[in-house]
Amino acid sequence: MTKNIGSETSEKKIKDSYERRINYLRVSITDRCNLRCFYCMPEKGISQIPHKDILRYEEILRIIRIAVANGIDKVRITGGEPLVRKGVVDFIKDVSSIKGIKDLSLTTNGVLLEDMAKDLYDAGLKRINISIDSMREETYKKITRQNYLKKVIDGLKKAYEVGFAPIKINAVIVRDLNDDEVVDFAKITEAYPFSVRFIEYMSIGSGNNWEEKLFVSSEEIKDKIGKYSKLIPIPKTEISSPATNFKMEGAKGSIGFISPMSRHFCELCNRLRLTADGKIRSCLFSDVEIDLKDSLRSDENDDSEISKIIRQAILKKPEGHEKLNEHGDKKRSMYSIGG
Repeated sequence: MTKNIGSETSEKKIKDSYERRINYLRVSITDRCNLRCFYCMPEKGISQIPHKDILRYEEILRIIRIAVANGIDKVRITGGEPLVRKGVVDFIKDVSSIKGIKDLSLTTNGVLLEDMAKDLYDAGLKRINISIDSMREETYKKITRQNYLKKVIDGLKKAYEVGFAPIKINAVIVRDLNDDEVVDFAKITEAYPFSVRFIEYMSIGSGNNWEEKLFVSSEEIKDKIGKYSKLIPIPKTEISSPATNFKMEGAKGSIGFISPMSRHFCELCNRLRLTADGKIRSCLFSDVEIDLKDSLRSDENDDSEISKIIRQAILKKPEGHEKLNEHGDKKRSMYSIGG
């Protein structure tokens, strides 16, 4: 009888070769998406993973349980767009029941959120990130190539009504497209206890078409907001968080800056990524992947073999992406990696 280590809880603190504690797993459950954001995927000719190669929910749950036994205590569900996958609510319920997970969250584009928010909350999900790159209909359509802004805003309102906390709004800022909206985004935090986070436009994936002239640094965004209101630094409660957080005077919410291009935070990185087709990636900017799917689907391998592979991925985590080819042509686009 094989030992199922994934059924145990663990207080293990697993470190990589550079003494970083790895406790965060981002899990992509699909590469499908109902948007076509230009910085994430091409408008047409998208190469999707065949359904037979997508991990089944029970396979993902097995990996998460084993990862938790190896020190993972923070899990984020991503896509593609995770809410397009059938059965996601029951899956969330199963994940939330795994002992040892201290922080469960989900990133969504919000298109389907209005109808699903209550069920997701009842399933055990309490934290949510919603990607909204523009509050203007025409700009939103240019970025996403879809006309769903109203649905997204309605989804945001529903999530707030249901009780999600914190609610984080992620906005990728691109020059001459939505960089003139940063103050408008910041103003949201005056009325609502949301965390609005500005993310630098990254060079990721073969469908990205990254152009340096479109890049806007976090410092430039901060300067724009600073002309509207004084920004008060918020001390970090979690050292590995990539965001530098501030609060405007009198605001209910906060403002965060995530700077993967201008200010690398690799020395604090605590995460692994699981792709929808069963690959472990230890760095978003690296194409190095370790396959789990074949071992999962082999009758010869028990949980200890999966545990060994996860540990190998942790030990192969690079020191930092500044040592990698940041602007080269990556094999995978962002939507097939998981955000």
